[in-house]
Amino acid sequence: MKYLYLIRHAKSSWADDSLGDHQRPLNSRGRKQLGPMSKAVRAAGVLDGPIFCSNATRAQQTLDGLIPGDLRRNTYVEPALYTFNHKLLIDWLRERQEEESITLIGHNPALEELAGYLLKQAPESFPTCGFMQIALPVKNWHKLARNKGRLKQFLTPKDVSYEQFNRKRLKLPGNEDTPLTRHIPETLQHQYQRIRDLETGVIRGFDDEFLHQYRIAIRRSRAIAESVSETGGDSDLRKATKALKRHARATSQLRDLHVFLADLERWQLKAETQSALVSSGARSHFANLADLEHRALAKRMAGKKYRKDMDSWHQLITSHYFEKKTRKLTTADIRKALNRRIKQYNTLTQQLSQQAPDDDYHSLRKLLKRIRYLAELNKPAFRKMLRQLKQRQHRFGDFQDLRVQIDMLTSFRNGIATEPDMLEPVAGLNDLIAGLTAEKTSVRDDILTLGGIDGHPVL
Repeated sequence: MKYLYLIRHAKSSWADDSLGDHQRPLNSRGRKQLGPMSKAVRAAGVLDGPIFCSNATRAQQTLDGLIPGDLRRNTYVEPALYTFNHKLLIDWLRERQEEESITLIGHNPALEELAGYLLKQAPESFPTCGFMQIALPVKNWHKLARNKGRLKQFLTPKDVSYEQFNRKRLKLPGNEDTPLTRHIPETLQHQYQRIRDLETGVIRGFDDEFLHQYRIAIRRSRAIAESVSETGGDSDLRKATKALKRHARATSQLRDLHVFLADLERWQLKAETQSALVSSGARSHFANLADLEHRALAKRMAGKKYRKDMDSWHQLITSHYFEKKTRKLTTADIRKALNRRIKQYNTLTQQLSQQAPDDDYHSLRKLLKRIRYLAELNKPAFRKMLRQLKQRQHRFGDFQDLRVQIDMLTSFRNGIATEPDMLEPVAGLNDLIAGLTAEKTSVRDDILTLGGIDGHPVL
């Protein structure tokens, strides 16, 4: 079995008319494509064999961006790959010798047509910075034949980078000055499609932002539906949102680990603490946990239960019953539900203290989200309140992140505390935990000074 990796150069610039095609460099978008794709192509195994790159400027810049210099062991600039004729590539490949895998960085239409020659069903297009992995059931390269290859993997920048994925994002129906109540079915259908579009990026797992945005889309869908059921007392709708809640909850642990690992990179830690994180194995421990959580989530999302739940949700939000239900909502309905929630929030806030359990703060955070999502059903009417709610929610979010991070570090520290060679690492971890605890106390004080949601016209 031979393996062929095809990489089309990243997006190039046509800005300088004085340059010939061979000299054209990458443009800004092309350079942005390279970082996310680098992780993906290396994970696929391109470093296992030789990498041959066209000598065109844009192709060599693509190589530079995908494979850092310190990782290059077997890379070659090959003038013959500067071609737009796939037949020349076939001839070139058939002259190869013993390599088990080969990577080509080149140009369209040659690469796209080469894939069309090797595969029975090739992708319809091969966009810039696209990547294909093709398995070839041959022992020698000179035996390459039409339609005998098998596509193992096909990636484009939008599959591995949320920024690239989001470039042509469709806008929500309506605008900031239109109450959401007028187009709830359309909004939920938009969010549904966004969830489905984000799934590929979540499952592939090359960019954490896919999961973050996926969670937001599910949470907003659920919040809108819960708000509708709360104002209208619809038990069937409440039941339907439980599946969304389960799937959102299944992502929580992985998202917490993503935030924690990102914070570990962002924090300005003392050298002793940095050393403790490495020598104790904490960094690798949490990275491995994230990998396990991601595998479990990907398996869950590929399962029949997930697909069935999403299909059922789509049927509900596109039904005539649901449209009829949402058209009856009024600002007065929302105001009534908001008053009830705000009264509950203010009562619980008055009971808070520095000694209150963390769960009390977490409960208030969830209640605050429900209030915000209710208000978002009619943004023009509750715009001032929404600004206040967003600020509060941010502080509650900081508190919850710190709580989770302290718990994770404490659990890890306790697991290694009795090991004889872990005295210094444990001391370093204790220092980090103490710092996070002090920050958490400060955030708690901020929350307490905020008090209840008072003085707003809806009360």
